[in-house]
Amino acid sequence: MSAPLYSIEGTVIRGAHYGTVLGFPTANLDRNACAKAKGIPLGVYAGIATTHDEKRYRAGIVIGPLEKDVVPKIEAHLLDFSGDLYGRAMLLSLVSFLRPFEDFIDDADLKKQIASDIENIRKIISL
Repeated sequence: MSAPLYSIEGTVIRGAHYGTVLGFPTANLDRNACAKAKGIPLGVYAGIATTHDEKRYRAGIVIGPLEKDVVPKIEAHLLDFSGDLYGRAMLLSLVSFLRPFEDFIDDADLKKQIASDIENIRKIISL
């Protein structure tokens, strides 16, 4: 595996739970991590999430949209993970840019795209 394009570390906070509603729960990083991510191109990345207990998971990492027009939101769907990460530190290593960030009007289209992203992540990242 090649060196990460970017690395971001932060504390997992509660989000809007939209990913959970879609069937793809995400871990959202705190605003301090968002400030550190300023300048990282908005988009969806294949990467690795390292949890507080040093376990590593393949992850779909989303940088964007901008919050308050200043810093991007950062969230990651950890593949094959179940558990509670709230209040815990997590390191996200962005390995490969998958696609630009985009808004979806229809949840069905978004779910289809996320499923496709996850397929690509499984091909790109091996642990």
